[in-house]
Formats: sequence, structure tokens, C-alpha cells
Amino acid sequence: MQLILITGLSGSGKSVALNVLADSGYYCVDNLPATLVPELTRFLEEAGYVRAALAIDVRSGTTLGALPHLIAGLRQRGIDLKMLYLEAKTDTLVQRFSETRRRHPLSDGKLSLPECIERERELLAELGALAHHVDTSDLSSNVLCSWVKDFVEIPDAGLILMFESFAFKHGIPLDADFVFDARCLPNPHYDPQLRPLTGNDAAVVDFLSADGSVQRMYQDIQRFIANWLPCFQRDNRSYLTVAIGCTGGRHRSVFLAERLAQHFATHTRVLVRHRELA
Repeated sequence: MQLILITGLSGSGKSVALNVLADSGYYCVDNLPATLVPELTRFLEEAGYVRAALAIDVRSGTTLGALPHLIAGLRQRGIDLKMLYLEAKTDTLVQRFSETRRRHPLSDGKLSLPECIERERELLAELGALAHHVDTSDLSSNVLCSWVKDFVEIPDAGLILMFESFAFKHGIPLDADFVFDARCLPNPHYDPQLRPLTGNDAAVVDFLSADGSVQRMYQDIQRFIANWLPCFQRDNRSYLTVAIGCTGGRHRSVFLAERLAQHFATHTRVLVRHRELA
């Protein structure tokens, strides 16, 4: 059976992700106490279900601490389990709670909303280390839906290497393991003909490919990842996110992310995300 476990911060989009999976034919359960996960999965297997999704977060209270051990047990039983951890910047979450006027699950009248969010990060830190992270701060619901669909279709075998382009002016992605700065490279933005294009367009690709400094940066990043990727694979890491940023997140970072993804697609499973294009 395939089991998708969704966790993360309140207000980060877990309900959106769970609804996507429900529409895709998954048997979905929200806010399940962690200790009931093994019993539920046995029931679903006996009932003939082959795909299920569970949302578990701080609402599980004291049972949350048992979840990492339970996850290991489920995998030993042969369940194809993937974990998705949704998060967002604190100011984004504060704005979302303000717009919906909902109370934070950890609100007790003593902590402010930002303090509740930081406490939640601490409580979920152990789970977050086991999961694939998605920063939803700047994502629309439609884009998040698309990314969730891509995630569940990837076979659960080996490390998943994700290349993510972004704009530094909008902040570094929270899910980044490595960050590379491409702002020192020639910027197609200053060419009026290239400005409306992206790093996926042939004219921009030709412009950047012809520059020696772009090639040197690509080779340096490619060499760094190639040298260290086996170490992360031996460490049984499931996900590794390489973020590449430039000023606007539309030309140089997109070009480098795409080219690196093409190269490493022959080495491991690869995802590509362009935050600003999304």
C-alpha cells in the first residue's frame, strides 16, 4: 500500500494537499492521533485500499512523539510511505491566520501567534527531518496542488534531488539544503529582447551558454554536488534540495537549475522547481 503522510505548520496548506490527494483517489484522514496509524493502515490493507493519505500535526498532542518510531515500523511492513512537510515564513503564516480569523492549535491565551508558530516548529522538528519540505510562502493553491501531484508520483527508492530557482529579493527558500548565488553572472534582464523571456527560452539559453563565467559556475556547482551526493545517499537521506538564486529568479537561476537537473537525472531521481515562475 502507498501511504502519504502530510505534516507541517498550521496554515501552510496541509488541507489543500490533502484535498488534492482525495480528488486523486486516496483514502484521506485528517488529524489522526499518531498512535492510531498502524491500526488504521492494517484496516485499510485488509479492506483492499492501495492508496491512503494522512494529515498528522501538533493537534495529535502527546502522541506526536511516537510517530518517528511508528513510521519505521510501517516501512518494515513493506508500506510505501512518503512524507511531505509543508512550511511557510512566519510573517506569511501570521497573515494567513489574520485573514481566516482562525485560532492557532497551540493558542492558550499566554502565547502570541508568532510564539505559537515558533513553538510548533520546535515540536515538528524531528518529523521535518524525515520528510520532503515544501515552502508554500509564495505559492498559490494551484501551484501547490501541482507540486503535490508530482511528489506522489515519484517512486520511493533512493534519494530525490531537487533543484529550485528563486529570487533573492523574495527570500531564500526554507527547504534549501544548499544555496548558490548566481547574481554575479551576466543578467539577461538588461537586454530588452531577453527581459520578457525566462531561462527556459532558447534565446536566454544561448546568451548564458556563450558566457565563460556562467559555464564556470555551472561546472563548480555540478562538481560540488557530484562530490557530495554519494555521501548523502550513504546517509540514507531521502531528499536533498539545491537552491539557486538570482535577482529576479527568472533567467540565470532558472537556466542553471534546468541544466543541472538534466545532468543529474542520469544519477538519481530529480525534481525541478522555479519558484518565481510559479
